[in-house]
Amino acid sequence: MARGRRRLVAAARGPRRLLAAARRRKRLVAALAVGLLLALVAVVYQAERTGTGTRPNDAGSCPEAALVCPGGEPPADEATPGPSTSSAEPSATESPSPSPTTSPSSTTPPPSGSAPPSQGGPGCTSSSPGACGFPDARSTGPRIALQRHDTENMSVKTDGMVIKGWDIHGSLDVYANDVTVIDSRITSANWWGINLRPGFKGLRVLHTTITAVPGKGPDNGGVDYAVSNMSESSVEVGWCDVSVFGNALSMGQGDLHDNYVHDIAAFRNQGGEWQHTDAVISGGGNKGRLTVRHNTLLNAVPVDRGASAALGLFADTGVVSNVVVDRNWLAGGAYALYGGGPGATGIQVTDNVFSTQYHPNSGTYGPVAAWNAGDAGNVWRGNRMSDGRPVVPEPAP
Repeated sequence: MARGRRRLVAAARGPRRLLAAARRRKRLVAALAVGLLLALVAVVYQAERTGTGTRPNDAGSCPEAALVCPGGEPPADEATPGPSTSSAEPSATESPSPSPTTSPSSTTPPPSGSAPPSQGGPGCTSSSPGACGFPDARSTGPRIALQRHDTENMSVKTDGMVIKGWDIHGSLDVYANDVTVIDSRITSANWWGINLRPGFKGLRVLHTTITAVPGKGPDNGGVDYAVSNMSESSVEVGWCDVSVFGNALSMGQGDLHDNYVHDIAAFRNQGGEWQHTDAVISGGGNKGRLTVRHNTLLNAVPVDRGASAALGLFADTGVVSNVVVDRNWLAGGAYALYGGGPGATGIQVTDNVFSTQYHPNSGTYGPVAAWNAGDAGNVWRGNRMSDGRPVVPEPAP
């Protein structure tokens, strides 16, 4: 009788156990579904937070002439060559990358006189160039992580070579055509940071920091040229952060745009004299056009230690001609601008801001000297002090 009762109880418990097991399975399935949903939400959130998800390109921060957008990868046919840092011979002998094929149209400015207040127009009276839309440390220099290259004084001899992402401790002496240096840093103890030799062409230096260590250069401890153009062809220098060098950007023909030149270091040259300092300098006798557009050019060196100009157009080696100086921020020097002097022709100086950040009249003695108003093609228009006063040059003697 007892055994029969136990069988009945066991038979009754069987369906209840099955029902309980089914309920546990349902709860487990529901819990797994909720966990998967939470994991998916976390992945989407992390992708949006870190920027790894798909998003539209910021065209404003990726100039067309800059080869590759920030954070992007170059196409397979634009692989950047890079020599081993342990190479005994510091010549660039790697397979060349193709020359840049992108259009430089993004650097073409709006018509003269149309700059809005954010680009240094009449409504901007700040003492800071960055606040007025001019280049500063935030808008210049490399946009990517760099890899150290102890090149020392390196000769570049490969046509079409692209140097990208290098932290160069040394200098580049270019004996090749269509070389591009982009998104890099150069710390030089040579006469120059980058030099283009006679007979070669097509050098471009973009989004690069070019500097030196004071007291380590060959000119009695000084360093002379950040970018030197010894060729008769144009050199493009854009979006670069340049400091320390005495005559930072030195060339008769070229396209200098959107650069930040600052903290020039005074030094006595090998002759024992204070080296003349200029943020941009041209010695005249140029064969092509020199365009200096939308740069911040600062020369805080005192005149008794060699300061010449923020932008110096000098007739040292020939008559100055065919120069465009447009929408720059100029400050410092004996005069902020030397305008070419007697015989200068085709000099267009338009819509520049002469800053009072170092001196009440921009330069120690005034904003401009050696302006030749009478010769053909010389134009002076829309230039003003950073406090709004118009700049009217005195007649050249």
